[in-house]
Amino acid sequence: MTLDASAPLEVDLLLDDPATRIIVCCGAGGVGKTTTAAALGVRAAERGRKVVVLTIDPARRLAQSMGIDSLDNTPRRVKGIQPGGNNNGNRNSNGNGTGANAGELHAMMLDMKRTFDEIVEAHADGERARAILENPFYQSLSAGFTGTQEYMAMEKLGQLRARDEWDLIVVDTPPSRSALDFLDAPKRLGSFLDGKFIKLLMAPAKMGGRAGMKFLNVGMSMMTGTLGKLLGGQLLRDVQTFVGAMDTMFGGFRTRADATYRLLQAPGTAFLVVAAPERDALREAAYFVERLAAEEMPLAGLVLNRVHGSGAAWLSAERALAAAENLVEERIVDHASGKTDVRDVAGASPTAPPADDTAEDEDPDDQAHESPGDHTTEQLTAGLLRLHAERMQVLAREQRTRDRFTALHPEVAVAEVPALPGDVHDLAGLRAIGDQLAAGGGTPAGAA
Repeated sequence: MTLDASAPLEVDLLLDDPATRIIVCCGAGGVGKTTTAAALGVRAAERGRKVVVLTIDPARRLAQSMGIDSLDNTPRRVKGIQPGGNNNGNRNSNGNGTGANAGELHAMMLDMKRTFDEIVEAHADGERARAILENPFYQSLSAGFTGTQEYMAMEKLGQLRARDEWDLIVVDTPPSRSALDFLDAPKRLGSFLDGKFIKLLMAPAKMGGRAGMKFLNVGMSMMTGTLGKLLGGQLLRDVQTFVGAMDTMFGGFRTRADATYRLLQAPGTAFLVVAAPERDALREAAYFVERLAAEEMPLAGLVLNRVHGSGAAWLSAERALAAAENLVEERIVDHASGKTDVRDVAGASPTAPPADDTAEDEDPDDQAHESPGDHTTEQLTAGLLRLHAERMQVLAREQRTRDRFTALHPEVAVAEVPALPGDVHDLAGLRAIGDQLAAGGGTPAGAA
């Protein structure tokens, strides 16, 4: 089942294009962003590119899928990559050679606090860095302040791109409450760190002269007294100490956030919105598509995961249910007597005499033995027909949901990935997902 044959997502063209340097997989939580990002990374590496996959998934399935015991804040080489294995030879579509050592895959998991620590260590001298790292307010901010994870994901993306060590970076965005948080949170945190409240707390250190300090201290004492009652005196002192130590760094946070934001808008970046064929997930995907357009960020297309299919799509739900009802009505078994009464669906009497008098001579034990077996077969057949009808109803519901999305956004290219019977847990599974993505996600015949 394909969504729109006129708008396929050409995944291999995207992966093979040397101008594509960043692919961002975004979408609501629980739609398969991590698996999609990993599958894209494997396929790109096996087509000859040097790839790093950055994941922010707390479930840590990526490490298991890629055969790495644990991922951390440092990119680690993934073993088992087979250059040329996904392209019928050792050349990609651009004709670039992919020799035995050309394709590489590295993977890492964002360590939010460690990334924040690295920023402090890189932009502050030893004594000031130590004061910041040991400050209780900083420790709380770096470990779980709203927006910190998304901001640090942007920081890490900027760091990886600046190193220019990989020719493709695949980003698995944070599992936020809303997909839009990935774009909004860095700005919010940057605004906080460069905002009026922070500047006010820094003012005493920046104000020169005794008169100015005396005048300012009157206002500051009133403000800190009020804040002290609201926040607690110790917390306020920790905040002021943190602000004093971070004075020279605040502008850098906003500058780097803005630079990474521009990087996401630049040619060479491609966004893939990942969704499931469900109403809420596709509604979120539609919001994200509209937001990307408003922010002038390049959208490559939509990846629709967990699409159901059937090897007998020609049999409609209505026909399957009708056939199941006919089977039930055609035979009624009396288990107590072991006799089988036949009811003609057209209206014949269930008590009509048998057509062959020799039936009276049949062994009752044989008759009792055969009838339950026949009945069980019919019950199973009717049950399977009902299951098929339920599956076809699911397919119809998914189709309606997809049609609503494409009616709103006919310009968005789409690739579908069939629903799998289990979780992907190795490179072979990721390769299979990559194959489906490259094929446009058409459900193969007989797919469950």
